[in-house]
Amino acid sequence: MAINTTAGTAAEMTSNAVIIDTERQVKEVIIDPNIIPDIAVDDASVMLEIPASVTAATGMDALTHAVEAYVSVGAHPLTDANALEAVRLINLWLPKAVDDGHNLEAREQMAFGQYLAGMAFNSAGLGLVHALAHQPGATHNLPHGVCNAILLPIIENFNRPNAVARFCPPRAGNGRRYAWYV
Repeated sequence: MAINTTAGTAAEMTSNAVIIDTERQVKEVIIDPNIIPDIAVDDASVMLEIPASVTAATGMDALTHAVEAYVSVGAHPLTDANALEAVRLINLWLPKAVDDGHNLEAREQMAFGQYLAGMAFNSAGLGLVHALAHQPGATHNLPHGVCNAILLPIIENFNRPNAVARFCPPRAGNGRRYAWYV
């Protein structure tokens, strides 16, 4: 059983784990389906005391998971549906969770959004943002989500010419295009 304590990593339900070696200043990534817990718990009430800075950083990690899964060469219709709904939820609820950490509905929706993003990337995979974000995070002790937030627009600009359709996703239910950035 794994109990999630932040709305961002999806560690409670994916085959990925990251171990930080502070002595060597590196992050080691383990990907193994055998580490997926039999039971995953996302209880937003345990997230109510998380500081705004951690909420923002982990939320950007979740957003990056969703975006990278959506633009991945491993994407398929099911991962697309999960990723786009995750983007919608995170765009809507992350600012509210950051502004008011005791907003239980915002915490619940963020927990659900990060879970959907985890489902998407667990199948479609991640990309260059995550591949590059571990190095500055380990060497400069920066939060992973902050590194993702810095790198996501840079990598998107790099990749966009090769995947225009993926970087201009369909319209959201409200008629507006999905926006990656909160």
